[in-house]
Amino acid sequence: MADRQEKQGASMAAPDFIDTPQGRRIAYHMTAGAGPTVVFCGGFKSDMEGTKAIHLEDWAKATGRAFLRFDYSGHGQSSENFLDGCIGDWTNDAFEVVSALIPGDVVIVGSSMGGWIALNLMARFQLKIAGFVGIAAAPDFTEDSMWAGFTPEQRDELAQNEQLALPSEYSDEPYIITKKLIEDGRENLVLRTPLTLDFPTRLLQGTADEDVPVSVAMRLLEHVEGDDIRLTLVKDADHRFSTPDCLKLIEASIEEVLARC
Repeated sequence: MADRQEKQGASMAAPDFIDTPQGRRIAYHMTAGAGPTVVFCGGFKSDMEGTKAIHLEDWAKATGRAFLRFDYSGHGQSSENFLDGCIGDWTNDAFEVVSALIPGDVVIVGSSMGGWIALNLMARFQLKIAGFVGIAAAPDFTEDSMWAGFTPEQRDELAQNEQLALPSEYSDEPYIITKKLIEDGRENLVLRTPLTLDFPTRLLQGTADEDVPVSVAMRLLEHVEGDDIRLTLVKDADHRFSTPDCLKLIEASIEEVLARC
């Protein structure tokens, strides 16, 4: 469920850091501007230097909007080892960064796993959330995609070795899934209990996404409750969702949510 991304290369400035109560050092870039602050939550094994994060920072600077992008622990320039992390840790990272840096309302933009992180934040913490934009949001993927897709032999290997190596579409190195990731994921599922999104919510999904199929977006749409929730399907868009037209749609969706806050 890695978030396919392309490196933009436009951000050369060194990040700032915040130390969390859990002892992790989280890298971030904060753009000053008008609130509500737009917060970008990236995907699994992604980082804040990806195309969408950098594009939205440029958009925020051009429009005078406050914007935050950051790396979860074990990702990008933050501390810790990726294999030691899990959904609960990365949710806590997001909460600590947002609560420490942003005193007012936030609009969260969650890409792939970042969509699950965002929904987990909404379910667990009392953040001042004014809106949500999900891009190929992937709630509960460790259970419904990874675990559900494992063979009995793979499940046995994971239980015995506490790790499972899978072929990766993104590099020559194998894709390591840990027992901790799967077990912790079960403690953070958001599609098994009622979830109300009482703020403007826009879900964006490509029909050619091979990592997060349209069925996931439909299930999320049917599960959540709220008066202002819309799903937009983009024919032939893949999981990157980073073509010029897709980036414009993300901008437009954020602006629509901001206008309705």
